[in-house]
Amino acid sequence: MLKLRLVDADAGLALAPAAKQGGHMKVAFATQDLHTLDAHFGGARNLAIYDVSPEGHRFLEAVRFDEVSNQDGVHADEGHDRLSARVEALQGCALLFVLAIGGPAAARVVGNKIHPVKLPRPEPIGDILERIRIMLNGTPPPWLRKALKSATPDQDFLDEDDK
Repeated sequence: MLKLRLVDADAGLALAPAAKQGGHMKVAFATQDLHTLDAHFGGARNLAIYDVSPEGHRFLEAVRFDEVSNQDGVHADEGHDRLSARVEALQGCALLFVLAIGGPAAARVVGNKIHPVKLPRPEPIGDILERIRIMLNGTPPPWLRKALKSATPDQDFLDEDDK
């Protein structure tokens, strides 16, 4: 596993605490090319992770995996764990966007308080990020409000009706 992080010399230390304020959340995408949501969770060569807020989004890191499945639904040999490194890479994320995710992988992701979102076809990551930003500026759907609540547990982001 290889991690690549964006380093912002002007704001590096100041950005970490800000990610916990005002509806910020970390969002991950299963991707082969770092530009398109285009992969099954176990078959993604990369996970692209962004910070998203009502004001916009910024790239945080890319995690590259040497070992990937062939996305045909056939699982690895018994006792071989391809998921732990992927789930570990998602720590701190509230959402995971994928084209597909198997039952055991989904259970592990959800068990780590990460909401998996399956989309029906490949789509540019920038388009998805913009839709999330727009939803954060309006009235987010229930699944997004729940993800926000787990991403920002100290914030009172939910409407009074949702408590």
